[in-house]
Amino acid sequence: MDQLALLFVLLIGAIVTVPLGDRLGLPPPVLMTLGGMLLALLPFVPNANVPPEYILPLVLPPLLYASVQRTSWRQFTANIRPILLLAVALVFVTTAAVAAVAEAVVPGISLAAAVAFGALVAPPDPVAATAVAGSLGLPRRLTSILEGEGLFNDVTAIVLYHVAIAAAVTGTFSAPQALLTLLLSAVVAVAVGLALGWAAKKLMDRLGEATLQIGLTVLVPFVSYTLAEEFHGSGVLAVLTTALFLAEYAHDADDVLGRLAGHTFWEVVDTLVTGVAFGLIGLELHAVIGTASGRWGGMLAISAAVVGVVVGVRLLWLLPAAWLARRLHERRDYDEDIPVSWRETVVMWWSGMRGVASIALALAIPLKTAHGAPFPARNEITFVTFAVIIATLVLQGLTLPRLVRILGVQADTDADRKLERRLAERATTAARRRLKEIEHAEDLPDDVIEQLHRRAYELGDRISPDLIDEERREAQARHLERVRTVQRIQGEMLSAARRAVLAARSEPGADPDVVDRVLRHLDVRSLRGV
Repeated sequence: MDQLALLFVLLIGAIVTVPLGDRLGLPPPVLMTLGGMLLALLPFVPNANVPPEYILPLVLPPLLYASVQRTSWRQFTANIRPILLLAVALVFVTTAAVAAVAEAVVPGISLAAAVAFGALVAPPDPVAATAVAGSLGLPRRLTSILEGEGLFNDVTAIVLYHVAIAAAVTGTFSAPQALLTLLLSAVVAVAVGLALGWAAKKLMDRLGEATLQIGLTVLVPFVSYTLAEEFHGSGVLAVLTTALFLAEYAHDADDVLGRLAGHTFWEVVDTLVTGVAFGLIGLELHAVIGTASGRWGGMLAISAAVVGVVVGVRLLWLLPAAWLARRLHERRDYDEDIPVSWRETVVMWWSGMRGVASIALALAIPLKTAHGAPFPARNEITFVTFAVIIATLVLQGLTLPRLVRILGVQADTDADRKLERRLAERATTAARRRLKEIEHAEDLPDDVIEQLHRRAYELGDRISPDLIDEERREAQARHLERVRTVQRIQGEMLSAARRAVLAARSEPGADPDVVDRVLRHLDVRSLRGV
């Protein structure tokens, strides 16, 4: 098997593990990691020869961009305090704790190398957190915090990692210089992200066509990451800034087909890139086994110590942090997503799974220092990082669904229904207001006005049936049944029309471009239900 065949195996696995995960009740990233480990044990499967310095630039930008599509700037600002506690403060605390333990138990490791090691295992993986939260039906407040933590903790961890690696390679360290590097990295990233977001929005407005706009969104995350890194900023923060800007300002309410096509496209990208990324983690078992040759006992003991620190520090930090957040939340009058019970805090603790960023940073550690000496404890760092990922991603990922069921943590469906009702009322009010404006501006027949008023009411009823009373609900149900019958028959008519047009595509003298144009017209009518 060559590298290209291996890539296609991972891509197929990325697709297959989605329905398999739904059937088994397990997150697809966990299944892909296990699948990659199984592949790594087969003698005919090669090592995945992906240069470590390319893993983050190729994998993180599209995954981060896709994740931001599920959040908003308001949600981020509302949850800034819990996100900072997790994405910044907890990363620093975990880095310090792991560095202290590593310096004590890993032979030959320097303090700078230990800090780099702590930084690369500190951040939970944003993709794993999102996938797990989405598949378990957790409360929206927990999902928001986990997504926010996952999106922003890589920013802190990667900058810390680069500062520590530079100190380990050169043998020199300056605390003021390190702090300045952190600040400049953030400022440059935000500037690049905002500038590119503004430019991308302007270009999207000029492009107009949905295909070109979606194509531009594919390039934007990579350009944002690369430009920020070129100017010594945080590529991750730049991508997040660009994505949040576009999510806030680049939407056209009337671009229905573009929005549907873009959503579908990024769902596909997210599924494929996530699957390949976690499959590559499992495939690294090849390289990890080689680093532990003859030293399994010592390596496993070090791994157990570091895993205990990573998992334990998260719990010890979350318990008081969640309590403090609840106390402060009670005293302030604004909406903020926080864990409302110790059960939700335990679920948040067990959701801290490591993944793509950790293994990529471990593999990217230089082989030698500036003086030509081997990098301190590089093999040990690589092995233990893989052990941390397997322990947190696979062990916690496999047991998290059962833990959620035991604790009884589940989404607040009542709150979702209330929000859905408010949005339905808002949509209905906006539609009726616009209808009145049109009535005053145009001379419409009475029967048309009556029909439009009925449709305005039906708009809200279809979104949230709770808007109407029991008598109207029964009448609405009968009406919807008639509508569904018409739509079913109309769908069969359009299906027959599409088959006839497709058959013409292979007939002599039929221009494929004309056939495809007619077919797209029928497809659009099918989507609109007309």
